[in-house]
Amino acid sequence: MPRQVIVNADDFGLSACENAVILGAFQAGIISSATAMANMPAFEAACGLAQHPLLAGRIGLHFNLTYGKPLSQSILQRPLFCDSAGVFDFNLSRTRLWLGRRDRAAVQEELEAQWQRCVDHGMRPSHLDSHQHVHNIWPIGEIVARFAARQGVPVRLARNLGQNLSLPKRVFKDLLNRRLSNLCGATADYVCTPVDLRNAAPPSDGLLEIVAHPNQLGADFGDAYLEPGESLSALLAQRLPGVPRVAYTAALDGHAARPQALLD
Repeated sequence: MPRQVIVNADDFGLSACENAVILGAFQAGIISSATAMANMPAFEAACGLAQHPLLAGRIGLHFNLTYGKPLSQSILQRPLFCDSAGVFDFNLSRTRLWLGRRDRAAVQEELEAQWQRCVDHGMRPSHLDSHQHVHNIWPIGEIVARFAARQGVPVRLARNLGQNLSLPKRVFKDLLNRRLSNLCGATADYVCTPVDLRNAAPPSDGLLEIVAHPNQLGADFGDAYLEPGESLSALLAQRLPGVPRVAYTAALDGHAARPQALLD
């Protein structure tokens, strides 16, 4: 069994419904952290909820380049990221290995703007990940990891557990994860979805992060990755009995991040 597990709910701030479900999942002990979308309509309400003792220090930034309107200006002029109406329209291949200087600068500016909006609303992010896993694209991942190193917070690795990872995907994700870890320092050892946890044995050691999108299932909680009616809470209890659920801040306490990005 892993030493500890982080059950992270993505999309905090997306809507009032998402906020209510995530708060309920915290209160039920299903999840142990969440990441907020700084450019979404229910973000300010999410920041208010983040002051609740159960949530304080457990909320990261869910960096978003694919949905809604950006918070910065330069990216509006970059056709890889935005359309003519000023809305995110992501046109970057998942296999892209390089970005031009202006595109890199625009991504950096937007990341800083989303982070700063969290800080301005009294919620300094505890960690970083991204909507639709855009930081799994190599050049964006490097920008995110370097920024995380400067802020002294961990960044989510690319998913590295699961039965549907082909050999080329595994090789790429292994290389990307080594790069992210080298740039930002301490982070989780393994990342999976609830479906991965259901279909394969959990890791035998280390720190596991489960990427969750909880939804209401009567008095219980399901997950967008699972089948309708399938219980996330029952799955966690069955597959990870006795494994403590923690936030990144608790999991990595005493394991200082290694900001190697500043040394490269």
